Amino acid sequence: MKLLFDFLPIVLFFAAYKLADIYVATGVLIVTTLAQVGWLWLRQRRVEKMPLITAGLVLALGGATLILHDPIFVKWKPTIVNWLFAVAFLGSLLIGQKTLLERMIGEQLELPPPVWVKLTFAWVLFFCILGLANLYVAFTFDENTWVNFKLFGMLGLTLLFVLAQAAYMSRYLKTGDADPPKES
Repeated sequence: MKLLFDFLPIVLFFAAYKLADIYVATGVLIVTTLAQVGWLWLRQRRVEKMPLITAGLVLALGGATLILHDPIFVKWKPTIVNWLFAVAFLGSLLIGQKTLLERMIGEQLELPPPVWVKLTFAWVLFFCILGLANLYVAFTFDENTWVNFKLFGMLGLTLLFVLAQAAYMSRYLKTGDADPPKES
């Protein structure tokens, strides 16, 4: 459900682009992202840093796209967001007792510390590659192809990566019969 919530602005951006153009889609992206932050605030009376940073980037880069009438700014947004995620995950290896990933899902999973580190490095690499892929598609292909990639390509790659991570983590889950393998 959270993944769908996270991808809602992208889905609405895509729909608005198909019905109108990049500028209407950018306006929809801004409004939807700000509405999500507002919704989170109303429900939880707090909003975590990454949604706030993402909203700030959407507002700044989307606003620049609308004001300067140049889609280049909104095309950079997915890359910057993914690279910020990579920096956050990498930084979590240096700050605190637990990685960011372990803080996010550690209550649902019990994994050895080296596995959390490996999973975190995998996410860092994934976010870096996804950011590069966005730039490649944005600056190599036409705008319509980039918009399609932004929804279907990035969502598809993310889902495949999450499934690969789940398969890797499943090796370490306790089944009741035997203990999971030790990580060295």
